[in-house]
Amino acid sequence: MRVMFIAAGCLALAACGGPQTSQANNTQANVSNDSRPPATARSSVAVPVSMAPVSGDRAKAVMHERHEGMESIGKANKAIHDELHNDLPDLGVIRSSAAKIADLSTRASGWFPAGTGPDVGKTGAKPAIWQNQQDFTAKLQTFQGDAKAFRAATSGNDLNAVKAKLADLGGACKACHDKYRSEMHH
Repeated sequence: MRVMFIAAGCLALAACGGPQTSQANNTQANVSNDSRPPATARSSVAVPVSMAPVSGDRAKAVMHERHEGMESIGKANKAIHDELHNDLPDLGVIRSSAAKIADLSTRASGWFPAGTGPDVGKTGAKPAIWQNQQDFTAKLQTFQGDAKAFRAATSGNDLNAVKAKLADLGGACKACHDKYRSEMHH
């Protein structure tokens, strides 16, 4: 069994291809099949996850869940950016989108077991994820922390603070995507 301390979704945000990404969003696929107890699985604290390699139908299901989760994060990111470019941004939209990103970032800890790379099927995840697990995990943990901090910033009314934390979040995404994500064309 391979132990991975993947604590959530740096790979997440750069899947924000915005309008050019697939519009498919299977809600069922966004539900985590996390085997940890519910209180732990939904926690915003980085939790070590034991991940045995997967194969066959389970690998395809994880890859689909990962794709749909990334799509959802991308759509939430686009909604945030759209609101921040409005003269009167809707903080409700920004807050709900930030909550979605933070939630999905914690679920991402189960999205990268061994056996779900490009050798199995269509994915933007590069083989380097499984070759450099320690670095990938560190980037995921940074993303998770930045997603949590961004969500916290949205609880107030200071749009400058929101924009600053969004920039941090985007930087965490970029750091991971530059190294671990290849472009996918739908």
